[in-house]
Amino acid sequence: MAGLFTKRNPNPNLNVIALSDRDTLLALLQNTLDATTADDTERPGLERAVAILTDAPTAPQAELRGRWARERIEAAGVKVEADSVQAIKALRKAEPGLGLYEAVVMTKEAAALDGDGR
Repeated sequence: MAGLFTKRNPNPNLNVIALSDRDTLLALLQNTLDATTADDTERPGLERAVAILTDAPTAPQAELRGRWARERIEAAGVKVEADSVQAIKALRKAEPGLGLYEAVVMTKEAAALDGDGR
């Protein structure tokens, strides 16, 4: 019984890595832009899209995880609040392999974001 009430994951480093498609999207847009001609009507829009994505800051891992968690919690119809049992439960239900510690941290990260994801 000694270990019954100890933290499952006392490590402050979260064992969940958030992935970003930013580099893949940038390469796809750049390849599409490279395939256009100077008189192609899509070229100005593609140039603008490449410029926007190139200048966009790379989001930190915590923000990416927070956005991901927020989407799943809100999809369950639950209000996103740090330490909310309902939010943690909704997140773990949406992603059954997610541990309790990770779900708690990610719910806090989601709550730290504004409602528009920033």
